[in-house]
Amino acid sequence: MKQFVCLILSAVAMSSLAVAQVPQSGHVVVVVEENTNYSKVIGNSAMPYLNSLAEKYGLAVNYYANTHPSIGNYFMLTTGQIITNSDGYSGTVSSNNIVRAALTSGISWKAYAESLPYAGYTGGDKYPYSKHHNPFAYFSDVVNSSTEKYNIVPFGRFTQDISNHTLPKFSFVIPNMNHNMHDCPAGMSSCTVTQKAAEADKWLKSNIAPLLASSDFRYNNGLLIITWDEASSSDSSHGGGRVVTVVIGPKVRSGYKSSTFYQHQSLLRTVLEAAGSSVTAPGAAGSARSMADFFLVNNTSGTNTCSYSQTSPSVTICSPTAGATVSSSVHVVAGTTSSSTVTYMCVWLDGVKKAESYGPQLDKWISASAGSRRITVQARNSAGATFSKTIYVTVQ
Repeated sequence: MKQFVCLILSAVAMSSLAVAQVPQSGHVVVVVEENTNYSKVIGNSAMPYLNSLAEKYGLAVNYYANTHPSIGNYFMLTTGQIITNSDGYSGTVSSNNIVRAALTSGISWKAYAESLPYAGYTGGDKYPYSKHHNPFAYFSDVVNSSTEKYNIVPFGRFTQDISNHTLPKFSFVIPNMNHNMHDCPAGMSSCTVTQKAAEADKWLKSNIAPLLASSDFRYNNGLLIITWDEASSSDSSHGGGRVVTVVIGPKVRSGYKSSTFYQHQSLLRTVLEAAGSSVTAPGAAGSARSMADFFLVNNTSGTNTCSYSQTSPSVTICSPTAGATVSSSVHVVAGTTSSSTVTYMCVWLDGVKKAESYGPQLDKWISASAGSRRITVQARNSAGATFSKTIYVTVQ
């Protein structure tokens, strides 16, 4: 019987020798806010939810927008080019873009635009919806397609797709002008930056917290990136000023703050890599540095190996080891030995199914509360045989 070897990821033994990569994600979501300096967001008591995410997950502290005003940044986020600096632009963009990459790579996508008049709408502003915050409404791959344009949908579909487990591989979320820190909250003719911030934070908590709590996001290595298109016009450093970008997900390094210089083209490349794109990222994203330092990585020094059992059929759990004490996010790595092709694997925690995958290997993160926990990895082969391995661990 052929012996397989798996490398166990170690979240506690990372070093300068580690080679960072952007892990594959089942669902990649990008949310873009508006026109605010980094210093007006991080540490702002009016934004407790956003700041809690920045503390718990990853924060880019040296991230800059590319230009002023908004539209060029949205195009950089999706085409790797500024395209235009006219927010009133009404043309069609035929340049390479994220939709073209998605279609070539078989990646499902949707743009969820709050206050969009109806699905497939590619027309002008309908306040508080703003077209120049929706780059997908300009792409020839979308506006000239009788099918792709219907992937531009009103934001209400986002909640529905989460509930129905129909969220696409890639989602681009566009809050309206009352909720993105651009304009005042609805019903207010004038307001302070603090009031804008509080309204945006309330919107994020109401609409993004359900995504993070969903099983599809937690157990399929979901990735959420919240960024700002540009800083205020008074800050033109590196083109568009210093902005906040928060990277969130089960494979993001906890409490990590990256000092690496990034701009929107790096975010575009990172998103495509996470979604599993098979093509080079468009425009400047093709040569930009991906934001791989945010993610848990393999350690090339002193890495443990795991030899699979020679019994056929059988499951070997490589991580965690039996009896180990682990964190509340448990990294489960397992493999199989079988004379018939293994088609399916899943992880059970105390008798409750938490994650699944297809094929002879499994690599998943699952959440677990503190205490003694039973982890079972189950497999099924093409002959119809079901087999499993169970271990016990202590969760801190």
